[in-house]
Amino acid sequence: MSVIRFSISLDEELAKELDEFVKDNQFSNRSQAIRHLIEKNLVEKKWMCGNIVAGAIILLYNYEKKDVISSINDICYENREKVLSAQQFYLADESMISIIAVKGCSKDLTLFSEQLIGIKGVKHGKLLMSRID
Repeated sequence: MSVIRFSISLDEELAKELDEFVKDNQFSNRSQAIRHLIEKNLVEKKWMCGNIVAGAIILLYNYEKKDVISSINDICYENREKVLSAQQFYLADESMISIIAVKGCSKDLTLFSEQLIGIKGVKHGKLLMSRID
């Protein structure tokens, strides 16, 4: 595999964010971080196809905000054909983590997870998938 070198220009704020990303993820340099981000983007783009997959949607939120729990439950009910199981765990303070096991078309699960992750009050969310067919 040949290596192609190129340079990019970033505004100061974006360059600072990139440097923080390098440090937080323990990359050896900016190039390694940019490669990681490009590869991650390409993998996520591939998931927007129609493969049948299984996976988990992980959500972190404040359990005292009842509207968050209600919204999660409503969206899961609307997508119940994709939901295999759901579990909630109480963490320190007011934090709760929900793990929703899912199965279906990768594109549909991606959209489903984006709905859940986009709920106001969800602090962090992630979709993990693996092809099963």
